[in-house]
Amino acid sequence: MSIDTDAQFTDVYRAHYEDVLRFVRRRAHPMNVDDIVGETFLAAWRRRRELPENPRAWLFGAARNVMLNADRGMRRQSALVVHIQQATLIGCHEPAADATDQVDSRIDLVAAWQCLIPADQEVLALHVWEGLEARDAATVLGCTRAAYAMRLTRAKRRLAGLLSPAAQASPALSLTN
Repeated sequence: MSIDTDAQFTDVYRAHYEDVLRFVRRRAHPMNVDDIVGETFLAAWRRRRELPENPRAWLFGAARNVMLNADRGMRRQSALVVHIQQATLIGCHEPAADATDQVDSRIDLVAAWQCLIPADQEVLALHVWEGLEARDAATVLGCTRAAYAMRLTRAKRRLAGLLSPAAQASPALSLTN
């Protein structure tokens, strides 16, 4: 897909800006989000004649590279950490046991998520939050579709293992650690 005019690039920008913004917000410190998104679209502008027909996965990959480059000096892996908001319990009234069960399940999920290595978090996030097909997720990570599929399978197994009743009894999932 060769982009030859400003109008064509504007169309690509408008079509994918929100997706790229959400992608970056989940992975970067809030103060850095605008800069990362801006650098991502600057890279897209510079390579506008080389963009694929559907540039969404390419843009995610470019955003990921911007984040990795920004954090490489301090902590290489920190660019892959996905931030999830924990449920706020302040001011909640317990209307039913179901709500308590939901909160307990969410706390267990948060604890299990935090026990995963950043690479597992990233693979699962691309699958669940971004809704990418294996081919596109592999493009984001810079690997083959088969390698991505294997990483996803392993990450799912590790998360499921952390959520199993036996794993929940272990001190590794304690929220006080």
